[in-house]
Amino acid sequence: MTAKKVLIVDDEADLCELIEITLMRMGINAQSALNLTDARLLFDNENFDLCITDMRLPDGNGIELVEYVQQQHPETPIAVLTAHGNMESAVRALKAGAFDFVSKPVDIQILRNLIATATSKLPQKHQNNSDKTIKNTITGRSPTIETLRKTIFKLARNQAPVFIHGESGSGKERVARMIHQQGARCKQAFVPVNCGAIPAELMESEFFGHIKGSFSGAHADKQGLFQAANGGTLFLDEIAELPLNMQVKLLRAIQEKSIRPVGATGEIPVDTRILSASHKNLLTLVAEGRFREDLYYRINVIELTVPALRERVEDIPLFVDQLLDTLTLKGALPQKPVIEKNALIALMAYPFPGNVRELENILERATALCDSNTITKADLQLKQNPQPAEEIRTIHHSNTPLEQTMDLAGQEKTSIMQALEKTRWNKTAAAKLLGLSLRQLRYRLQKLEIE
Repeated sequence: MTAKKVLIVDDEADLCELIEITLMRMGINAQSALNLTDARLLFDNENFDLCITDMRLPDGNGIELVEYVQQQHPETPIAVLTAHGNMESAVRALKAGAFDFVSKPVDIQILRNLIATATSKLPQKHQNNSDKTIKNTITGRSPTIETLRKTIFKLARNQAPVFIHGESGSGKERVARMIHQQGARCKQAFVPVNCGAIPAELMESEFFGHIKGSFSGAHADKQGLFQAANGGTLFLDEIAELPLNMQVKLLRAIQEKSIRPVGATGEIPVDTRILSASHKNLLTLVAEGRFREDLYYRINVIELTVPALRERVEDIPLFVDQLLDTLTLKGALPQKPVIEKNALIALMAYPFPGNVRELENILERATALCDSNTITKADLQLKQNPQPAEEIRTIHHSNTPLEQTMDLAGQEKTSIMQALEKTRWNKTAAAKLLGLSLRQLRYRLQKLEIE
C-alpha cells in the first residue's frame, strides 16, 4: 500500500518539523513549502492526500491557498492553522472550503485526529452497503431534492459545522445522518440529541459528563455526549432551546475542541463534528437577545435548508408508495393497501404543516380505518383542503398507477397558469385561489421558470 503524502505550508521551520515528526509516526510522508508560491508549484507537480497551511504566509495567506486548491485540486482536503482564539479567520477558511482548522499552539492529539480523519478513505457517492445506509436517504425525485442530495455529498467531504434549517417533521435528522454517513467519520458514532428535551439543571452533565462525587447523586463517573461522539458526529437538534449559560459553554467546547467534565480539574480533547438544526429562525433569536451571536456564526458556517413537503408536491406519490411499503413490511398490514385517485389528489392538495411526519401519521391512521384494503379520501381524515383539488383532478390520468404518476411538475405549472389567467396575472389573488401564500407562489414560479 502506498503511503499517504501530506504537504505542510508554513514559514516556521520548527513547526514544520514538529508536524513532519507527527506524520512520520503515523506512517505518512511529509513535504514542506515555506510560502504560497512554492505550495502552488508543488500542487501542480505532485499529488497530495492532505495539505496543512498556516494562515499567514510571506507572500499571501492561507485563504488564497484554500481557494486555489478548491479550484485546481478539489479532491484534496486542506486544513488551516490559526492563531489561538482567532475564530474569525477559522470560520473564513471553512467557508472558503477548508476541511478543518487547528489552533496554535498546536495540540498534537488534535492534529493527529485531524490527519487521521482527513486521510481516511471516504465512502463512495452511491455506496449502499448496509440496510442502515439505505434507510437514511432522502425520498424524492424533484429538482429541489436532487440539489439537496448533491449539497449533502459535498458537505460530507469536510468538517465545517453545518446548520440545518427546516420545519418540524421535514427530515432534518435524516439529512444530518446522510452528511455523517457519506463523510470520513461514517464508521464512528452518530449521536443525536434534542436540546429541548434535557432539563436545564442536567444539561452540563449530559453534554460534558461528570466525575464521581462532583454533586449530589453523582455516584460514578459519567461520559458526556461530546465524549460519546468522539471521532464521530454530534447532532444538536433544536439548538435554539439551549439556555444562554449553556450556549457559552457549548461555544467554548466547539472553539477549543476540548471539554471539562463537571467536577474535573482539567480539560479533555475531543474530536467531534458538530451538526445542528432548528425549525426556528436563529437570526431573529439573536436580534432578540435569546441566542448568542458568536455561537450562531460558529455553528452556521454553512446553512442547509430542508424544503417543506408542500414545496415538493411532485414527491408526495413517491412518499405514499414508500410509506405504504414500510407499513406492510413491518407486519402491520396483511398486504399493501391501494390508494384511490381522489385520496392521492387530496394528499397532493394538502399543505402538510407537519410535513413528512404528518404524512406518516395520516397513512398509518388511514390503513387502520380503510375497508377492503383500499384507502379512500374519507379514510385520510384531512383537517383542511385549501388547495383546489379539482384543478389537479382534471389533469390526472384516471388509470395511472401510483408508481407511474405522470409529470406532476407539468400539472402544477398548468394549475398555476390557469390561476394566473383567471386573476389577470395578479399574483396575490392567484396565490389565494391556489391556497398558497404569496411567498410559496413566488417559489413555485421561480422553480417552474414561469416569467
